[in-house]
Amino acid sequence: MAMLLGASVPAMAVTAKEGGAAVSKPRPNPFLAAEAYALTHFDPAQTDVMPYALPRGTFHVDLRKAPRVQAGPISIMTLATPSPRYMWAASTGGVSYVDVSNGGWREVARLPDPDAKPLPAGLLDKILAEPLDDVARVEKAVKTDLALDRKRISANIYVVSGKDGVLYATNRSAVRAYGLIDPKRPEAGIKLLRTIDLKDRLTALENAGGVMLNMTYDGNLVVAAAQSIRVLDRDFKPVGDAFQFPEGEIVSNAMAVDEKNGIYIASDKMMRKLVWTGKTLSRDAAHGAWESAYDSGQTPMPSVKFGNGTGSTPTLMGFGDDADKLVVITDGSDRMKLVAFWRDEIPAGFTQRPGTKSSRIADQIQVTCGLPASTPYVQSEQSVVALGYGAFVVNNIRPKGVADRLVDVLAGGPALTPATGAERFEWDTKTKGWRSVWTRNDVVSTSMVPTVSGPSRIVFVNGYAKKDGWEVTGMDWETGKTVHRSIFGQDNLGNGAYALIQSLPNGDLLFNSVGGPTRVRYGATAKSK
Repeated sequence: MAMLLGASVPAMAVTAKEGGAAVSKPRPNPFLAAEAYALTHFDPAQTDVMPYALPRGTFHVDLRKAPRVQAGPISIMTLATPSPRYMWAASTGGVSYVDVSNGGWREVARLPDPDAKPLPAGLLDKILAEPLDDVARVEKAVKTDLALDRKRISANIYVVSGKDGVLYATNRSAVRAYGLIDPKRPEAGIKLLRTIDLKDRLTALENAGGVMLNMTYDGNLVVAAAQSIRVLDRDFKPVGDAFQFPEGEIVSNAMAVDEKNGIYIASDKMMRKLVWTGKTLSRDAAHGAWESAYDSGQTPMPSVKFGNGTGSTPTLMGFGDDADKLVVITDGSDRMKLVAFWRDEIPAGFTQRPGTKSSRIADQIQVTCGLPASTPYVQSEQSVVALGYGAFVVNNIRPKGVADRLVDVLAGGPALTPATGAERFEWDTKTKGWRSVWTRNDVVSTSMVPTVSGPSRIVFVNGYAKKDGWEVTGMDWETGKTVHRSIFGQDNLGNGAYALIQSLPNGDLLFNSVGGPTRVRYGATAKSK
């Protein structure tokens, strides 16, 4: 199924006007269902940029009255299909097909995860309706009432929606392809088209975790695990050889892909660019591949974050004719830095920056989030949001946490005081370096992936405060001022637990709650103040 990229897809980017500013975007992958929302971090470059506007203002939202597809407890996101009328909804409980036309929100088909015992009807909603304001209560809900284990919560975290109407999803060591029984009549249901279980090709450590997905620009699946990465065609036939990471390195986040099939993946010690040539996954410099160490850190975080090293899925920055092509992550230091690597050739005459691990690092800058120097952790489990040459990061590490990360993420907020802090940076193409634009030491981002609306130029987080409870907070991209609040109150449906915040074409909020993806219609289910 592979073909050479250069024959059909020119290496260029799309530039659009967003909020009055010209913003260069990654080129759409022709094998994905849509330009945006076709995979977990929205696009192959993992920018977390939403293509639609969300309004400014303060809104009080009753999520119990908003249309919702009941799912969870982690509803990672709702994905585009080739038809604007429908979206795929992927969660730890399975996959659904949702009619979103005419402002609607109606599940028309559902297929539970084949390896997970379905939760009794209404049980998750019943538990979420109770106060989860102490760790013991949360632990009972997760381990006893819901009987959740690592196998269940790893299902459908990394997903890719293809142009052919097929949804590719993961569960531990397996990759699955889902499709409609009758594409002309979605109500007929969803079927499992095929599965490949890689457990015999993965290490014990990898089988205990999960696999992650992206798609090359020649239509192949990139599948990464904790200690390896490989390419499969869309029929799940292996293409080329797998790359095994050196002993002692662990990968805990997904990878970005550029329009020339450069694949960017970070272990807990090294940042790498591999190149899919159409025949092999190359680490040869002659093909443009490289690797660089970064400050990985050695201290396991007490909450939210998995593993050491970066908590970020690599994010690409700079496309088309842009002056600098970068890939950015946060590093693994207790008080993290924002790190930019040269994506392609290192510019002639560039001198290695003091304190960096290699000349491949274009620049790195300390992240403070405006917090005191005594703050023990300024660290994130979330990818860097990138709009143009702007970058946004959050601090979401609490000094006190719970070893079971699902218990931990559900306890963060009502039961355990959440961390605070956010910061926006800008890359300067003249000085070839970072500068801080603004900090917010009061903003809470518990565990949800921050995202930015390109048209509105507002960056969004999901957090909790004792006074108003759960909310989605939006900050002006240029100033950092709070310009949007969707206040959900004390209802646990307001927790987005590792998921993503999304906008819909008409300006509605798509909130991926622990109770399932929910459509917030401003002016209907939300009251403006």
